[in-house]
Amino acid sequence: MPAIFESLYPDHYFASTYRIPFGKLYEEGYRGIIFDIDNTLVEHGAPADDRSVELFLRLRDIGFGTVILSNNKEPRVKLFSDAVGSGYIYKAAKPSAKNYRKAMTMMGTDRSDTLFVGDQIFTDVWGARRAGLLSYLVRPIDKKEEIQIVLKRYLEKVVLYFYKRKCKRENRIYMQESE
Repeated sequence: MPAIFESLYPDHYFASTYRIPFGKLYEEGYRGIIFDIDNTLVEHGAPADDRSVELFLRLRDIGFGTVILSNNKEPRVKLFSDAVGSGYIYKAAKPSAKNYRKAMTMMGTDRSDTLFVGDQIFTDVWGARRAGLLSYLVRPIDKKEEIQIVLKRYLEKVVLYFYKRKCKRENRIYMQESE
């Protein structure tokens, strides 16, 4: 197994953001969640929907702080973040760890009690790993994506192949389908 891939492996891989057991994570001591938007919470470019608004309401009720961390421009990120009631950082330059750290500062959390949820390995997961965060990779909501993302998905398949092999060797579940 190529050692370089290890730095790209998520800590957990779920079929959907909406299947992650956030209540359990809060019980384990996590207090902040940093989210990507596109293909993590809604389809690429879509506005906040009832499901995403409900998720953020539930997260606030549990006690989580949240920040949306996106490489997209401010109008897109602000509109979504305002709809779900979350702080945000736009043009985040993921996978740079700088804005992951800024998001933690915004929430008053640190690496020990913050996690990240996103759908891309080379931006989301790698950035979270570089910032020292627990990372949750989720399956993209929509297969229809911009060409530069489609090309990265082919490379992701290679990384996920080795990740799956590692999970099998360690007798771990490769992808969680549900809570």
